[in-house]
Amino acid sequence: MPEAVIRTVAPPPGLLASLDPLLRQWLPRQRWFAGKGRPVTGFTLVAATELLPPGARLGLYHLLVRTHQPDPPDLSGPPGSSARGGGAARPGDCYQLLIGVREALPPRLAPALIGHVSEGPLAGRTVYEALHDARPAELLLEALRTRARIGGLRFERDPGQEIRPGLVPRLMTVEQSNSSVVYGDTFVLKLLRRVVPGINPDLELPLALARQGCPRVPPPAAWLVADPDPADSGEPHVLGVLQPFLQGATDGWDLALRELAKGEDFTAEARALGRATAEVHTALARALPTVTLGHGRLRAMAAGMSERLAAAVQAVPALRPYATGLGSAYTALDDLAAEGRTWTAQRVHGDLHLGQCLRSPAGDWSLIDFEGEPARPLAERRMPQPAVRDVAAMLRSFDYAARSADPPRPEWAEHCRAAYCSGYAEAAGADPRTDPVMLRAYETDKAVYEVLYEARHRPQWLPVPLAAVRRLAGPDQT
Repeated sequence: MPEAVIRTVAPPPGLLASLDPLLRQWLPRQRWFAGKGRPVTGFTLVAATELLPPGARLGLYHLLVRTHQPDPPDLSGPPGSSARGGGAARPGDCYQLLIGVREALPPRLAPALIGHVSEGPLAGRTVYEALHDARPAELLLEALRTRARIGGLRFERDPGQEIRPGLVPRLMTVEQSNSSVVYGDTFVLKLLRRVVPGINPDLELPLALARQGCPRVPPPAAWLVADPDPADSGEPHVLGVLQPFLQGATDGWDLALRELAKGEDFTAEARALGRATAEVHTALARALPTVTLGHGRLRAMAAGMSERLAAAVQAVPALRPYATGLGSAYTALDDLAAEGRTWTAQRVHGDLHLGQCLRSPAGDWSLIDFEGEPARPLAERRMPQPAVRDVAAMLRSFDYAARSADPPRPEWAEHCRAAYCSGYAEAAGADPRTDPVMLRAYETDKAVYEVLYEARHRPQWLPVPLAAVRRLAGPDQT
């Protein structure tokens, strides 16, 4: 094992203070930074580990830093959030950073520049995003391969999977909320950027599916965990997961748009994807506990959906003509619950859409990224849900793809939606369309969220969810 992998030297005092002014400028510009639109007023160091000493040609630090930002005036936006007044700065999100240190950056690393340190223990040095650099990326894989323990970082692995040394790394550039490094077209390491204490479903669920022998999800080969912070919840942070890289696989969203552009039929792929989804749901129900949702839980679910609708109607006037029709979806769910109807809830993907699905060159579909919606609390993301929630989300994804075409092709979405549900029924033994009340409730909730999101962030996309709103509200809505 290389000496650098087993170092446990603590970073020098004053490290975060010396990086503070640079991180305040650099961090909000990153695609994975969740606090955009609010200034960063400071940082708290959660954990720091020296992976390579800065006195050498290359230094490397692993940091967990908590940002301080003022609350926005209104946080009533996405489902699951709550409104609260703004103004005072408070401890916010915790981010995982890999900080490289050099005397000067070579031209190939210019895009990774964070800045030049003017004071403190790194004064006169240049710091940068280390994942762009091959040596730090190689060190991470070697630490996972050898199950290293470096300070408070634990590198774990599945002994049943071989991890060969010397795989050449490359940083993927398309990720939004996290960062991924591919090693020799063999493995991909997904590093979570915004981290919370507790068991992350992006590790928990693929491990559970691997135990069930489910071939639809790449099994974790190794993972990175930080020791619990006694000042926090006392639970470890899951920081990253290494999984087999599906070489030659095509992103479902890209594939759908390509077929749309060529005028090709997509129903066979939609049907196969429905079967894959059902196989994952069936395996999750075997692997992890299920619960029965009775009147109390269902009434609370319907009430939460109604509250989100009311908030969205207040924020987006275009929703107002459809409010009554949309609300009837939640009333129908509450009425069935009052009559004694129950539903089974289980662990689900939680953020399923075409972009979370990969098709291999052989035509097999895989599901990835089980983290759930990162903006929602971890405890909520780990709660059992009716499986139809994932189905509703995928139906909305087909609609988005069809209306991204020029001209839009809503009939393409209708055919794909039907094929997906038929494929799901072939594997699960039950068609999601035979549960129309729950399916409509979840699809309506998703469409309402989309309207609010697009109105705030991408107004040019607002007609896409509004078209679904008109359909879901019913034919009598004007």
